[in-house]
Amino acid sequence: MGLFIYTLRSVSGAIVTPPLVFLLILLIMVLHSKNKKVVTMQKIILGGSVNSSIELTLSQLVLGIIGGIIGSIILTSLGVVFSENSGISYLFVISILLMLIRPRLICFSYSGAILGGIVIIIKLINIFIPYSLGVFDLNIFYLAILIGVFHVIEGILVIVDGDRGAVPVFTNRDNKILGGYALKRYWALPIAIIIAMNGNNSMLSYMTESISNPDWWPLIKLPYGLALIAGSIISIVPFYMVLGYSSITFTKSKREKAISSGVHILAYGIILIASAQISRFGIIGEIFVVIFMPTAHELMLKLQADREKKQVAKFVSDEEGLVVLEMSADSRMREFGVDIQSKILSVNGKKINSEAEVYSILKENLYNAVLKIKDSHGMVKDIQFRHNKNTRLGILVVPRNVSKEDIVPVDGGNFKNVLNSLKGSEKGSENKVEYKIEKENDGKHDKDVKNKDNKM
Repeated sequence: MGLFIYTLRSVSGAIVTPPLVFLLILLIMVLHSKNKKVVTMQKIILGGSVNSSIELTLSQLVLGIIGGIIGSIILTSLGVVFSENSGISYLFVISILLMLIRPRLICFSYSGAILGGIVIIIKLINIFIPYSLGVFDLNIFYLAILIGVFHVIEGILVIVDGDRGAVPVFTNRDNKILGGYALKRYWALPIAIIIAMNGNNSMLSYMTESISNPDWWPLIKLPYGLALIAGSIISIVPFYMVLGYSSITFTKSKREKAISSGVHILAYGIILIASAQISRFGIIGEIFVVIFMPTAHELMLKLQADREKKQVAKFVSDEEGLVVLEMSADSRMREFGVDIQSKILSVNGKKINSEAEVYSILKENLYNAVLKIKDSHGMVKDIQFRHNKNTRLGILVVPRNVSKEDIVPVDGGNFKNVLNSLKGSEKGSENKVEYKIEKENDGKHDKDVKNKDNKM
């Protein structure tokens, strides 16, 4: 029981003790800034937000802390221990550097492979030229276990929270416009890692006191780890890690995609933990595991991307009506039982092809509207209301077609470029609200269209 208490104390220390508390505050500010951009995008597209930036940030913070606690307890229970000169802290540094190069590379499968590769190269050089280079005392087995455990945690976080803050996107496939969602979430996790240090290390005064070893501990009785535990002072050191998830779907709802992606990530984590055993077979086994980490991760992403291409698009408007892709939290349409995947069949008895036509019909009838709606359960009903011309309906539908002059091309996903393009287009036309944006799709890139013209 004392082992778990030490772990919890270390994690809580990362939350409230300087200097790590300042790092947490910085991470919260970064996450909140990203979430404000997401909410701004939702408001531009929908006329109202689906989530608030505070809600998005709090869920990331609270779930991140819970995930960090669970992951830390699993690692300490298994007895995953690193020596003080293992260089494990470089895992987080490399991950941040990779994120700056390309956000999707924040995954520890890539930074772990780089760090493990460096360790193996140094080992190989020292085999041929003894003592020529200093060696990180990093155990590849424990490294793979660490990365596997936190992929399991990431998978759970994606299942629970991955659909929040999704932004509607559109693409053109087979001469049809498909509606979908771009999902992107990050979680800041305070974690505790067991470090074995010699008695005269000055860092010991900063960390928790040495822990007493329970009889059952560690669960993984690796000779390397047992030697570290027996010959060193064991302490639990707090760190921060950031888990990131990014995906796009045109064949699933936000919730369905989050669950699907989360299950794949969780399965990858479990497979990696099992495959870590191969590293016990010497340097050849270590090379295999280091190569396996990023390769299996890419295969997991490719599997999802291939399934996405083969499956039938979920949000496609047809001759019957226009499909509702998203709704703002304060949309009046919710009061009438309209939900995502409902269809707008007609407005005041007239068929429509886009939201621009809806507003034209509303103006002709002094904003009195009768909408014929087919809800997601197949029930058809008429909705009668008077629309306030100074507000939007707060729903986003998938158009049947889009004219070229209503599309503003945007290269990449730079938020400022997107926002400036939106503002520029709105000056020219009240209803012209359409643009292209390139988003990542499980490691791939698709040319998508975010529909500005289709906000109601």
